[in-house]
Amino acid sequence: MSSASFSASTVTSTSTATPSCISVTPDRNGYVPEWACNANYNYYPSFAAALIFTILFGITTLLHIYQAFTHKKLRLCWTLIMGTTWELAGFIIRTLGTKNQQNAAMATVSQILVLLAPLWINAFDYMLLGRMVYFFVPEQKIWWVKGIKIAKIFVWLDVLSFLTQLGGGVLIQPGTSLSTQMLGIHLYMGGIGLQQFCILIFLCIAIKFHLVMNQRERGPQVIDDKPRNWRTLHYILYASLALITTRIIFRLVEFASGLDPAKNPIPFHEAYFMCLDALPMLIAIALMNVVHPGSVLKGEGSEFPKGPTRKEKKAAKKEKKAAKKAKKEARKEQKKETYIEMV
Repeated sequence: MSSASFSASTVTSTSTATPSCISVTPDRNGYVPEWACNANYNYYPSFAAALIFTILFGITTLLHIYQAFTHKKLRLCWTLIMGTTWELAGFIIRTLGTKNQQNAAMATVSQILVLLAPLWINAFDYMLLGRMVYFFVPEQKIWWVKGIKIAKIFVWLDVLSFLTQLGGGVLIQPGTSLSTQMLGIHLYMGGIGLQQFCILIFLCIAIKFHLVMNQRERGPQVIDDKPRNWRTLHYILYASLALITTRIIFRLVEFASGLDPAKNPIPFHEAYFMCLDALPMLIAIALMNVVHPGSVLKGEGSEFPKGPTRKEKKAAKKEKKAAKKAKKEARKEQKKETYIEMV
C-alpha cells in the first residue's frame, strides 16, 4: 500500500501541535502521512518488499558463513559476513516495523543498519584486492603500495567514513527537528563523499593490478601453480565497486535535494530505496557467493601472514621488561663495584 492510495477518510486529526505539524490517528499498522507529527516513515513501507529482501539477505548470509568456513577464509570474509548480517538485521527490523510503524526505535535502528552495512562490503573489497596483490604479484605490491598496506590503508579510511556516516545517521532520526536532520544529512553526505573518493583511488590500484596481471600472462613469466581464474574474481570486484557507487550516487542525490516533497520526491517513494540501495547491495553480496574468493585464493600465500597472538605479545612484553630490569640492575652493580674500587 502506498501513501498515495492512503484514503483521507482513514485518518483523524486529533490536535494541532505546531503550525506545520498535525497529530493523526494511526491506522492498524501504525501508519500516518509523512506530514503528521507522529510519522516515522516518509511513505507507507511495504511489508511484502521488506520480507522478500529479508529472505534473500538471509539466504546469502547463511551461504557466506558456510563458504567462509568451507574455504577456510574467515579471516578475509568476516567483514563481508558482517555486512550481510547488518543488511539482514536491518530488513528483519524493517519487516517488523511495517506492522508497527509508530515504533520509532525500529525505524531508527533499521535505517542506521541499512545506511552503514555497505561500508562493511566496501572494507571487504579493500581486503580482497590486498590479498590478490599479495598472492598473484611476485613483488607483492602495485606501484609502491604493498598488498598488506592496501588493505590497512583503505580499511582505516573506511573506518573514518564509517564513523562520519554513523554520526550523520544517528541525527537523521524520525521525530528530530528539521535542522538536526539537515545537519545529519550533511554529515552523512560528507562520509559517503569520502567513501566514494577512496573508491576512486582504490579503483586506480585495481586497474593497475589488472594491467600487471595481463602483462605477466602475455610474457614469458609463469604464475607457478596458482589458480588462473583471478580475472573472474577481479571482474566481480569491479562489479561490487560499481554497485556500491550506484548506491552512493543514489544517496547523494536523495539527500542533496532536501526534504521538500515538491522538489525532491526520492525520500517519499520506497521504490527508489529498494531499487537503488537494497537491490545493488544484494547483488554485490550475492556475486561473491557465485564466485567466492576462497575458490580463487587458495594455497600458500593466499592469506596474509599471521602476526603474533595476544599471548605471544604479552610474553614478549614481559620478557622485554625483565631484560630491561636486569640491565638496569647490572648497571647499578657495576657502579657499585666502581665506587668500591675508587674508595
